[in-house]
Amino acid sequence: MIDELNNLLEQVHDGITTFDFDGKETPCIIIEEKKYDETLSKIAGKSLSINTDLNILQDGLGNVFVEVVLTFSKDEIVEKFIINAKTDIGFFESLAKTSMIALSSPKSNYGKDNVFMIQLPRPEKAQDALDIIKNALVPKNQE
Repeated sequence: MIDELNNLLEQVHDGITTFDFDGKETPCIIIEEKKYDETLSKIAGKSLSINTDLNILQDGLGNVFVEVVLTFSKDEIVEKFIINAKTDIGFFESLAKTSMIALSSPKSNYGKDNVFMIQLPRPEKAQDALDIIKNALVPKNQE
């Protein structure tokens, strides 16, 4: 189990943050600038949908990771990010409130320019995920 935990910790995405967007804290995933530019150039001007899955991984000891999978309907783009819910719970709290995820490059001015916004089609799913995450963050032997 320790090897699995270490493996997940090694895969955790560093670029997780929130920013103020129209008075609401909005979750943001920062991706490498080249990858961000390539993705935007593939989808720019196209009508598309983005399926967003939150796969919650927990060990019963209070460690919770969420694999965020973004599947774009065009150009077979699939992006996966592992987020440590223990250190980035604010990301999921703001996701439950806004039902939006922003993608940005490190050089973007968050909330002002060069930010790609994704609206979740089913807001209740983000709240359900937050409830599961918060429950899983409490070690089972401390309930």
